[in-house]
Formats: sequence, C-alpha cells, structure tokens
Amino acid sequence: MDRMNRREFVERAVVTAGVLGVVSASNADQTTTTVKDKSVKDKVKLGKSGIVTSLVGIGTGSVGWNHQSNQTRLGQDKFTALIQHAHESGIHFFDLADQYGSMPFFKEPLKKLQRDKITIQTKSNSREPAKMRADLERFRKELDTDYLDTVLIHCVTEADWNVRYRGIMDVLEEAKQKGIIRAHGVSCHTLEALTAAASEPWVQVDLARFNPWGKYMDGKMGEPEVAAVDHVRPLLQKMRSAGKGVIGMKIVAQGDIMKADDRISKARESIRHALSTGAVDMMVIGFESHAQITEIMHETQVALAEVGYVVA
Repeated sequence: MDRMNRREFVERAVVTAGVLGVVSASNADQTTTTVKDKSVKDKVKLGKSGIVTSLVGIGTGSVGWNHQSNQTRLGQDKFTALIQHAHESGIHFFDLADQYGSMPFFKEPLKKLQRDKITIQTKSNSREPAKMRADLERFRKELDTDYLDTVLIHCVTEADWNVRYRGIMDVLEEAKQKGIIRAHGVSCHTLEALTAAASEPWVQVDLARFNPWGKYMDGKMGEPEVAAVDHVRPLLQKMRSAGKGVIGMKIVAQGDIMKADDRISKARESIRHALSTGAVDMMVIGFESHAQITEIMHETQVALAEVGYVVA
C-alpha cells in the first residue's frame, strides 16, 4: 500500500467510526478515541501536562530570527490587532520565542486578555543553566506576567541533547516546581533530536514539524522529503501514547501553501492529516493576517466534521 493510500485508509476509518468510536491511528502503538462532534473552538488537553487550551494556536515566528519575525515586522498596532482577532476567533494558545522578539510585542495585547484563560508558550536558545535562569526572569518581565505556561529549549538538533543539556533541563524542572512555569519541553529540528525526545521522560511538551508533504520536517539525508512523514509520525504517536503533549507546527509548510492558488484545498489536506493520524494534540500556525485566521479556522471546522479529533 503506498503512502497516499495509507493516509486515505486512516481518514476513511476515522470517518466511519461514528460520532464517538475507537480507531487505531496509522502505525500507532495505542488505541485511540475519535470525537466527531467537535467544534474548532473546543478546548483540548496538552498531554498530561495539565494544560487545557485551544486546538489551534497562533505562532509569532514566521521567518523568525535575530529577535524579529513577520508578525513583529507588522508593528505594534497591527500585531496587537492580529492577536485580538485570533483570540476572538477562538484561539487561546500563543506561541512566542526570544528568537522571534515577540514577547515585548505580546505584552500590549496581553493587557486585554484574561491571563488564566490563555496559554503562553515561549522558547529559549540558551544552553547554559545561568543563562536559562536569566531568560526566565527576563521573559516574565517582558510579558509582565508572574508565570509562563510552557517553556521549550529552542531548536534542539543533537542526538544526545538530553544528556548534553541536562543542566538547563534541571533549571526548567526547578522553575516548574516553583510555579514559574507550568510545563517544559523541546522544539526539535533533526530526526535524531526528535527520536531522543520521544523517549526522554523529562519532555512534557514537544513542538514538532508535521505536514503530509514532509516539507521542513525532520527526515533522513538523501531521502525524498515526503519520506520524513513516515519517520516522524510514529515518534509523535509514541509521545502522545506516553502522555507527552505534542504540538504540530509547519502545518501549512511555513506559510508556503497560504500563498498558492490552491491554498484552501492544501490547508484542508494538511489539517485533515494532522487530525486523523493521532500524531498531535493541537496545531500552531504562523498567521500573518486576519484573513488567514478566518480561513484556517473554517477549514479546521470542516476537517473536524469530516475526520474528527483523535484523543490519545
């Protein structure tokens, strides 16, 4: 059975499972429950982290580097309006990072949001314990908040990162025990790092690149990019079955498909793929306009009606 046929098979299995049925996600070592009568505005659990948030989150790091991104390049007023529109559309998860420079920008719209009703995720590139402690203090000051919901070690690439960076892992665990953060994890950028994350008990939340085309995903050198899907999917399913919260990113291929003439059908294909495989708890998308938010939220609702939501 080729790759496309496998995906179609999974989606058909989910559709025929009924309003509330039991299905097996492709290559998963778990039995999953699929909810068909779910709204795009319903909350979801982020693994066993204790965090309950929106199915769709907004990312603030499109072309994010050197403490800026396409979202921050909009300027404060347009950035604030984008965040407000996202929230009004049912998005309560906000993905920030020091690398994007988005925390100082998020401080303004945060003033109008109910803090305990939203989820703030941020990320640090620091690899030394003292610098991570300083980052946690600075991040809270930049946002003017007492706590951060999830903090990730950003852009992890090493196969032995969970040994090499044990010092900063301990800092984040200490911060969790003190109530400074609610959960910790990683953002992986190689297949080797993702493989380590799947088996590392410390990881409570993982931010992983996932779409049906393998674009910008963690694959193997020399293989077609679409082959990455078959490497990444079972690792994410393994994480979910272990109770780790899995957040899918690059769902719309780093925004590439949002510029295409067939963006609606492509977006629906990718969202259906994310929902039906049971690989992610939720999705983060780097929206850059009000129109993109409206389109994706609509397509997510359509996908929910078609294939449902897989509960680990």
